[in-house]
Amino acid sequence: MTNPRHPLRLNVGFLISAPIGTYRAFDFEYETIHLGEDLALGRFVGTSRFSRTPQGLVLQGDFQAETQLECVRCLDPLMQTLKWSLTELYAFDHRNMTESGLLVPEDGQIDLEPLLREYALLEFPISPLCRPDCKGLCPVCGENLNKTDCDHRPEPDSPFLALKDLLK
Repeated sequence: MTNPRHPLRLNVGFLISAPIGTYRAFDFEYETIHLGEDLALGRFVGTSRFSRTPQGLVLQGDFQAETQLECVRCLDPLMQTLKWSLTELYAFDHRNMTESGLLVPEDGQIDLEPLLREYALLEFPISPLCRPDCKGLCPVCGENLNKTDCDHRPEPDSPFLALKDLLK
């Protein structure tokens, strides 16, 4: 059972002294969860599995959540589904530590929040679009061109437009 104030803090202390190969799975399902102060995820579901190895505890996990983003063209809100998998080693000592620098805490309480936050942020699209054919905003009046046609037509921007006048 997880702590309601820290739903991603898990007690894995019993695995530290367990035989190699022992594992424990933890399932998560939250309607809304906050990873840090500025990242709220909805419909958060996931499974994590901690396995005891000679070097430490290997975490394998699969997670999925939704977050609200803003379309880069029209600025309308959109719901984005994020999916990620991870495999990390929580080492018993500094000799076995990997690049991620994760160590098993002395109290056996591992908080997954910072790690899941990093992986979730990596899944954010660089340029989220509400739909592939989003028309964006009118550069003249700012109207959303997906919802209305404002009849503003931007002049073509080309270095060859000056040559067009020579044809006359």
